[in-house]
Amino acid sequence: MTEERPGAAEVVDSVLGALADPTRRQLLDLLAAHGEATATTLAERLPVSRQAVVKHLAVLDAAGLVSGGRVGREVRYAVRPAALDTTARWMASLAADWDRRLANIKRVAEAAERDPGPARPD
Repeated sequence: MTEERPGAAEVVDSVLGALADPTRRQLLDLLAAHGEATATTLAERLPVSRQAVVKHLAVLDAAGLVSGGRVGREVRYAVRPAALDTTARWMASLAADWDRRLANIKRVAEAAERDPGPARPD
């Protein structure tokens, strides 16, 4: 990984693993759009059972992407942005590294076009 805080690699690995599943991405989208929600409410909007939603929420929670808090008899889930922010910073840093590399390749190629060097005999 590029320069990051200690433990950032584990956070990024966990986030990317959690986001690899389309149902978990949908859950995150729903929570981001609607704020807090229960597993039952989320299951009503997805083609999976409430039990499946609870399992997916557990993976998202373990990755630091959501948190669940008890309100009476319900557990309400909400997005926690810190892990996503860490992952976004890593991705931006990675993109910047590639941009620098591509800019260097472009400079070298343009320099070679301007100065082809000594002519080779046929």
